[in-house]
Amino acid sequence: MKKLISCSLAAAFILTFTAFSWAQAQHQYVFEKKISLPGNNYYDYVYLDQQSKRLYASHGAAVDVIDVRNDRYISSIKNMKKVHGITVIDKLHRGFITDGGADAIIVFNTRTLKIIKTMPLGSPDCDCILYDSWSKKIFSFEGDGQNTTVINPVTMKVERTIELGGSPEFAVSNGKGKIFNNLEDKNSLDVINASTFKVIGTYSLTPCEGPTGLALDAKDQRLFTVCRGNKGMSVVDATTGRVITTVSIGAGVDAVVYDPVTHLVICSNGDATATVIQQKTPDEYAVIQTIATQYRAKTMTLDLQTHKIYFSCADFEADHRHEVPGTFKILVYRLK
Repeated sequence: MKKLISCSLAAAFILTFTAFSWAQAQHQYVFEKKISLPGNNYYDYVYLDQQSKRLYASHGAAVDVIDVRNDRYISSIKNMKKVHGITVIDKLHRGFITDGGADAIIVFNTRTLKIIKTMPLGSPDCDCILYDSWSKKIFSFEGDGQNTTVINPVTMKVERTIELGGSPEFAVSNGKGKIFNNLEDKNSLDVINASTFKVIGTYSLTPCEGPTGLALDAKDQRLFTVCRGNKGMSVVDATTGRVITTVSIGAGVDAVVYDPVTHLVICSNGDATATVIQQKTPDEYAVIQTIATQYRAKTMTLDLQTHKIYFSCADFEADHRHEVPGTFKILVYRLK
């Protein structure tokens, strides 16, 4: 028992020291490579399954799959209409995709990458999707429907719908019975009880305008919401809803991620930049880097082990309206 306690204390010390060392060091993100992908058309969410090390990139009517251990394209899940979000449950070997063009959830086998079921929803414009480990349910967020649909991932059936009172964007789970969801048209954030499946609170995000991406520091209970209207990243106390501070970022933001080891908050902007913000304390933040990315590289994902960031984007014509065919790609950045 004494040896066990000593080992546990040593492991805790190492983790704490590692996090402290990362926070103190002046690391910078640098471009590493690009991964070219097939096809053209609209793109949206990028999702990384931390266990299998597979990256899923929504791309028009398909989802492209990459093995990030060697950064090689594996295959694509095809024959959908307009893909948005992706989430994966490893122990079920199932993935779930929101197809906003079909108003449906697409279920696929993560081993074969074959579609195994299409689940029509009674609500339009399904967008964000997440798996909540607390309730063991899938939550799909429908923008035009202004609600979230709760799905049983085992039976692959819709169980209920929760009205949100606004148009939902990104959402996060705290893994302890609460889900937080940005309402883009209301400049607010809903708190959903994952046991009763009811909205139990709504936080005003003022001065935030047009909240999109959302991330969570689970340890210190801080939410990071990024807002297009005022070009800001607001830090919110997840327990009270108090907006602690707002940091200036780039234009056209969509996504945000938080790295609990480096204590970096990264915001992907549509203006060809990503804003890197250092969390000095739970209530103190400072911009330490502006990464040069590419126009409309506004969605991303983070590898929590390597700390690499992956942005999806394509080249555009000079008018910034028309995508150049055959240029869809993933941009990879690493810490130096």
